[in-house]
Amino acid sequence: MAPAKQCSTFEAPPGYTAVPVKFSEERRTHHYLYIKEHKVREDLDQTRPQNRTLFVLNVPPYCTKESLSQIFTSCSPVESIELQDKPGPSEAQSSAFSKHFGLKHLNGFKVAYVVFKHPSGVQAFKSFKVKKPVVLSGVGHSIKTGINKWIDNYQASLTDVAELQAEVDEFMKGYDERVAEEEEKAKEEEGVPDEEGWVKVTRKGRRPGLARTEAVNIRVTEKEKRKRAQKELLNFYAWQHRESKREHLAELRKKFEEDKQKIALMRAQRKFRPY
Repeated sequence: MAPAKQCSTFEAPPGYTAVPVKFSEERRTHHYLYIKEHKVREDLDQTRPQNRTLFVLNVPPYCTKESLSQIFTSCSPVESIELQDKPGPSEAQSSAFSKHFGLKHLNGFKVAYVVFKHPSGVQAFKSFKVKKPVVLSGVGHSIKTGINKWIDNYQASLTDVAELQAEVDEFMKGYDERVAEEEEKAKEEEGVPDEEGWVKVTRKGRRPGLARTEAVNIRVTEKEKRKRAQKELLNFYAWQHRESKREHLAELRKKFEEDKQKIALMRAQRKFRPY
């Protein structure tokens, strides 16, 4: 666990409010969360609406979404909490479309965005006063650390085969529907000239592309292997290159002599013999 950052006073950077937190009642040290209202144009960040979002700095490694929720729920009901490595656009929008891949575990100190259900939550927090550090891990809410946390992270990284198969089937169903729509649209537009009189030509014709079945793939692979085997180590060494040149010149000379004999024979047969 990272060493605790101690502060003798509740002073915070300009524009921020300092809220002290500690892991448990037994801990003598505590951290400070630095919090301010998040103000960004909604067209740039639609998941964090104005007047309902707080930006939180210096979130300790052991702090979870549930821990933050118990702090801010005392002001107003919380709609969502997002943890990130550093300030920036919502990572939920740029994450992979599948929940089974791209899982990210945050390590070290991080930042958080807290979205209230009502704008009154931000105003209530501005008048929120903390007299002593807020305990995050207690009887009602215990935070797992050490090997227990690692076990939970490992269990969360495992993929449920049934859920993954259902997600793949749903994706392929949507893909097949899109392909069918595109083919139907292509059939409707086939042979129809556009505004400038051009007709779109597709691959469908006398020799359409081969259907890439498993048998076809095997035949193509074997053919490529045979071609590759014929080219392997051909004229690899210098002496092989010289020998091939010498053999090629000898073959040319042999053909030249044979052609000379053929021409001489043809000339002899063309001589005029009156008797």
